[in-house]
Amino acid sequence: MTDRAERPLRPERVLALCGGIGGAKLALGLTRVLEPDRLTVLVNTGDDFEHLGLTICPDIDTVTYTLAGLSDRKRGWGLAGESWGFLEALGRLGGETWFMLGDRDLATHVHRTQRLREGSTLSEVTAEIARSLGIRARLMPASDDPVRTIVQTEEGPLPFQTYFVARRCAPVLTGLTFAGAQTARMPADLPGLLADEDLATILICPSNPYLSIDPILAIPGLRAALRRAAAPVVAVSPVVAGKAVKGPTAKIMAELGLPVSTQAVAAHYGDLLDGMVLDAADAAEAPRLGLPSLVTNTVMTSLSDREDLARAALDLAATLPRRPL
Repeated sequence: MTDRAERPLRPERVLALCGGIGGAKLALGLTRVLEPDRLTVLVNTGDDFEHLGLTICPDIDTVTYTLAGLSDRKRGWGLAGESWGFLEALGRLGGETWFMLGDRDLATHVHRTQRLREGSTLSEVTAEIARSLGIRARLMPASDDPVRTIVQTEEGPLPFQTYFVARRCAPVLTGLTFAGAQTARMPADLPGLLADEDLATILICPSNPYLSIDPILAIPGLRAALRRAAAPVVAVSPVVAGKAVKGPTAKIMAELGLPVSTQAVAAHYGDLLDGMVLDAADAAEAPRLGLPSLVTNTVMTSLSDREDLARAALDLAATLPRRPL
C-alpha cells in the first residue's frame, strides 16, 4: 500500500454527496488524497429515525466513525471493539432489540439527543462530534430539518429502518417517498460553498442512488443549486457487472423495472452529471453513457483502493469544463 505521505496532497476543495458504507469508504479515500479540511461531505439524513427516545443518524455516524478510524471494518458499520451489554439487558426487560445499538455507539446517540433537546442544530452537533474525534473534513447533514425515507412496498408503506433492518429489504419495493422533504431547507452554508471559486469538484459517492442520494436531492432547491455551481458533478457508479457492490441497489433497480447497470444509474441522475466513473468490468457501457467517463477499479477492498478511486474521480473532474457562475 502506498503511503499518502509519499505523494503531495491535492489542494482543491471538494464536495461529496454521501450515504453510508460505500460512500464512507470513498470519503476516507478523499481525506487521504486531499488536504482534509478542503473536503465537505454532505451526508444523507433520510435514514435517521427516533428509537428508544434517541435520535439515530446511521449514515452520519458511519461516515464519522470511518473518517475517525473507529469503524468496525468487518461489519462496515458501528464501532470497532463494540460490546452489547445494553442491548442484552434491554432484551431481558422485553424491550426492542431489532436495531443494533452497541454500548460505545450508544454514547453518540445519547449525546446527540441531549444537544438537540438543548436547542443545537443537527449540523452543530455533527460538527462538534467530528471535531471531538479529530476529523478535519467538514461533515454536513443534508438538512437540519427532518427528512424521512418511506419505502413503498407491496405490503404498504414502511419506515426506512423497518424495511432495511427489521425486514432486511425483503418486501418488494414499488417506490420511495421522502417525508418532510417538501419543507426541509438545505444547509445554510451550502450555497456559499457551491459559489466558492475554489470548489473544484462535486462528487456523488458510490452510495445507493435511490435510498442515499435521492433523499438529499429531494430537498427543495438543492439539485438546482448543484447544477448552478461552476464545479463539475461526477458520480461513481455503485454497480459493477450487474450487481451492487453493497446493499440493495440491484434489488431495488430490478423491482423498479430498471436494468442493473451503470447506464441506468447515469440516466437516473440525468442532467445533474457532467462525468461518470465506472468499473473496468463495465467498460463496454462507457460509450453509451452520453457523457465523459473514466474506467477504473471501483471495488474498494483496501485503503489504497479507496485512495486510488478518489484520485481517479478527481482526475476525471479536472478534465471537465467549469460552468460560469
